[in-house]
Amino acid sequence: MKIAFLFAGQGAQYVGMGKELAGSSAFKEVFEYLPSNLQKICFEGPAEDLNNTLNAQPCLVAVSLGIAKVLKSHGIDCEYAAGLSLGEYTALAYSDALSVKDVLELVRKRSEIMSNAVPKNTGMAAIFSCEAKVIEDVIKNIKNVEIANYNSPKQIVITGSMEGIDEAILKLKDLGYKSKKLNVSGAFHSSYLNKASEELFTVLKEVDFKQPNKKIVFNTVGKTSDEDVKILLKNQIKSSVKFMQSVEFMIENGVDTFIEIGPGKVLSGLVKQINPDVNIYSVENLESIGKVVELLNE
Repeated sequence: MKIAFLFAGQGAQYVGMGKELAGSSAFKEVFEYLPSNLQKICFEGPAEDLNNTLNAQPCLVAVSLGIAKVLKSHGIDCEYAAGLSLGEYTALAYSDALSVKDVLELVRKRSEIMSNAVPKNTGMAAIFSCEAKVIEDVIKNIKNVEIANYNSPKQIVITGSMEGIDEAILKLKDLGYKSKKLNVSGAFHSSYLNKASEELFTVLKEVDFKQPNKKIVFNTVGKTSDEDVKILLKNQIKSSVKFMQSVEFMIENGVDTFIEIGPGKVLSGLVKQINPDVNIYSVENLESIGKVVELLNE
């Protein structure tokens, strides 16, 4: 059995996530680094405050990393680690490339940069059951629209100006494809964040990254990479997320078991669409951790 951990991205958060693990020493070792006001928002809300990018990003990383540490304390570990956008930072922290303190401070600064970067009247939309090539052909002549996420064969996300997204949705509807606008605050993973990526790079330069002890599969390239991690993270916020390619790469390299770590089951669903033959589990609470530990230790 070859295991990969997949870490949740922004949007998966919900009030109360991780709360029932608060008594675990492995969870506490991470969660204690989260400021007390954010701990309260994470466990008690309100949802409006938790969903604010400035709060959501550090809360998600802390909870997901804490869950992974609890799982590890039960003897379940991974060879590969990856995450969807923000989740990539959790993967790096789990792999000891970043300390808990450093990763939470880094994502706090990242969230500030991203919140200030995206202009109004921009957004994102998911396109369903449509080949990437079709979408690429449709948007190539539409100004300010790009592909944000290659999530699975059945879901690709576009990003850009709302005017451009509306035009793309109409053209794709004429071709018979369904879409859904996403509840996000702007056009993330687009060239609108070119300047923000430079700001983030300035922050990244001051962070001490160590060699990860897991094989990290990076969003921007869809595979492992020897490139400077600071360059990869700089490019990540303005580039397409190649989640589908990342999962395919891990499967090609022998991964047969994926464990989604963090709130929700979004990534599990995407993996099933990419390859229904691999084992996929999700862990976010005591019950799901117990089930996975029991199944994998049989």
